[in-house]
Amino acid sequence: MDQLTNQLKEARMLAEDADTKSDEVSRKLAFVEDELEVAEDRVRSGEAKIMELEEELKVVGNSLKSLEVSEEKANQRVEEFKREMKTLTVKLKEAEQRAEHAEKHVKRLQKEVDRLEDELGINKDRYKSLADEMDSTFAELAGY
Repeated sequence: MDQLTNQLKEARMLAEDADTKSDEVSRKLAFVEDELEVAEDRVRSGEAKIMELEEELKVVGNSLKSLEVSEEKANQRVEEFKREMKTLTVKLKEAEQRAEHAEKHVKRLQKEVDRLEDELGINKDRYKSLADEMDSTFAELAGY
C-alpha cells in the first residue's frame, strides 16, 4: 500500500509536471500562433506590395520602350536635320560664290557704263562743236 501511495504521489507529481509543461507548451503554442498570424499578415502585405511593384515595373517598362522609340525617332530626325544642314551649307556657299561673282560682274559693267557715259559726253561735246561749226559755216556761206 505504501508503495502504491508512493507511486500515486509520484504519478500525481508527474501529472502536475506534465500539466505545467502542457500549460507552458499551450502558452508557447498560442504565442507562436499569434506570431504566425502576424507573419502571415506581413507576407500578405509583402505579396501585395510585390504585385504593386511588379505592376509599376510593367508600366515603367512600357514607358521605357515608348521613350526608346521616341529617342530613335528623334535621332533619325537629328540625322535628317544634319543632312539637310550640310545640303543647305553647300547651297549657301554656292550662293555666296554666285553673289560674289555677280558683284564683280556688276562692278565691271558699272565701269563699262561709266566709260560709255564719259565717251557719250565727249561725243556730245564733239557733236555740239561740229554743229556749231556747221552753223557758222552755213552762216558764212549764206552771207556771201
